[in-house]
Amino acid sequence: LIEDQKKAEAAAREKRRQEQLAKAKAEHERRAAAAAQQAKAAPGTKARPAPSDNIDDDEAPQSLGRNEATPSPEENFGKPFASLRGQLRLPVRGDLIAKFGGKRGDGPSWKGLFIRAPEGSEVKAVAAGRVVYADWLRGFGNLLIVDHGNQYMTIYGNNQSVLKRAGDLVKTGDVIASAGNSGGNEQSGLYFEMRHQGRAFDPLGWVTTR
Repeated sequence: LIEDQKKAEAAAREKRRQEQLAKAKAEHERRAAAAAQQAKAAPGTKARPAPSDNIDDDEAPQSLGRNEATPSPEENFGKPFASLRGQLRLPVRGDLIAKFGGKRGDGPSWKGLFIRAPEGSEVKAVAAGRVVYADWLRGFGNLLIVDHGNQYMTIYGNNQSVLKRAGDLVKTGDVIASAGNSGGNEQSGLYFEMRHQGRAFDPLGWVTTR
């Protein structure tokens, strides 16, 4: 009976993970489609220039701050994700050129951060968890999603390559991807989101950049 109960609990956990992943994928695809629709100028009108924080600009966007700290393996060991607010470090060194809530051209507001970094820069897991998605996704390029438990997830997009597979366990500071521009951006770097119960929230309220 105990063995059957363990199997049932494991099946239930896997089902919840799959449901979260399905929701995340659906949301990503909806946003990508909305951004593409918004990007098309209406017939008979002239397209407006994108604001200076658009990462597709020919001129490099102005830095909104620089991140120098990245996660290290000895941090946050064994702590539940919900207790890590204010203690996390961003996944890659580089310049912040888009922040949560900022306007993205004529499209929807940013749901995360864009950190400009040289192609091939190491992208690290901000906390321990399990990889639930590691593949290319329209609008996000090579994308990796880590489930940290209790419905917390971190999302790493625009990568040159992903170095983990779905199902892999990762620890804080593990190198999970390399930065790039696979999401169709002229700027090389990392797109980073944090979500709880499927809703994106501002990563800057949870991280330190020093």
